[in-house]
Amino acid sequence: MIILPIVLSIGLLLYSISIFLYLYRILKGPTTSDKVVALDSIGMNLVAIVALLSMLLDTSAYLDVILLIALLAFIGTVSFAKFIEKGKVIERERDN
Repeated sequence: MIILPIVLSIGLLLYSISIFLYLYRILKGPTTSDKVVALDSIGMNLVAIVALLSMLLDTSAYLDVILLIALLAFIGTVSFAKFIEKGKVIERERDN
């Protein structure tokens, strides 16, 4: 199977290029929502890159890293969405 490493390398290259395109969207995005979607997409592309790298190196050691990146990307997206909606991420209500 000599073709599999070539296909995985091409996939890594394409995902890396798409991350740079999303970085451009973050810098030049007209709205905050566009920037949040680009950040979320970068997180998912990082998950795909680590998965492809794990397949290329033929190891399962990176599966925990994939889970961690996906979890952080999800929490970041939810936090940004809450900030856009309410203006605060953490609400501190005290009854005094």
